[in-house]
Amino acid sequence: MGKVQKVYIKEFKEEAVRLAQTSGKPIAQIARELGISDSAIHGWRKELTEHGKDTFPGKGTKPPRRRKSPPQT
Repeated sequence: MGKVQKVYIKEFKEEAVRLAQTSGKPIAQIARELGISDSAIHGWRKELTEHGKDTFPGKGTKPPRRRKSPPQT
């Protein structure tokens, strides 16, 4: 079975970036406290810098799981 990718809501991403920019703490520490990777914060910060408030347009919900069809007999 493959690895499940976590999906975060827009507000969580923006708050993580805000903390990284204003808290004075290292990004690695903020990431640990939030339970995410520091590379996620770096990526979200880059997206916000490049695209502003139009970044993260999705609702941050996981897509529904696809059901497997029952085996044909």
